[in-house]
Amino acid sequence: MATIIEKSTIKFLNDLAKNNNRDWFKKNKVRYDAAYANAKAFMADLEKELQKHDDIEKSKLFRVHKDVRFSKDKTPYNTDLRFAFTREGVYRRGGCYLKIGAKDSFIAGGFWRPEPKDLKLIRSHLAVDAKQLRKIVASKKFKDNFGILEGEKVKTAPKGFDKEHPNIDLLRHKSFIIDKKIDKKIVTSDKLIKEVSNGFKAMRPYFNYMSEILTHDLNGVPLYG
Repeated sequence: MATIIEKSTIKFLNDLAKNNNRDWFKKNKVRYDAAYANAKAFMADLEKELQKHDDIEKSKLFRVHKDVRFSKDKTPYNTDLRFAFTREGVYRRGGCYLKIGAKDSFIAGGFWRPEPKDLKLIRSHLAVDAKQLRKIVASKKFKDNFGILEGEKVKTAPKGFDKEHPNIDLLRHKSFIIDKKIDKKIVTSDKLIKEVSNGFKAMRPYFNYMSEILTHDLNGVPLYG
């Protein structure tokens, strides 16, 4: 039987949110260790499920300690569980992300602040032809799962692109993100792994398209061996 997220894990996250300080954390270190072990076991079982329909190179559980150097919020701990799954190989693009928290949980995927050369390549392809991406995001399956394509945008037009371009709504993106909320009722149930796996599977048409344009030039020539 697959590992579930225990109710005690969610209770710990909720209590941590109310007591986000080092003294409380130190006194409740045993509870944290149990929650972290639960999260690691869940992640291992979820990766096995994802491997049934994708190729996952590695999975990661983010640390509880926050990097507060550039944050206005100086509380020391993250109060949710954050997981990332990296797809294997240069021709499988698109990061998979899962957040589980006491207040809300969701899956997300896509391309968060891609490096400049990748962002330029995405925009160059979309400037030539965005019909396939528009078809994907307009599909019923996409809308039912993710709603709309999200992500930060520049205010007018990126450098080198005409603000009157017919695809300017897409070209303005700096990130290309999709997400889906998870019903709180299933977070601590045995349905969660399947729900997350199905959500990531529903991202595949989007990932396939973005992988194609990120690994080929405008003439369709592969950029990698």
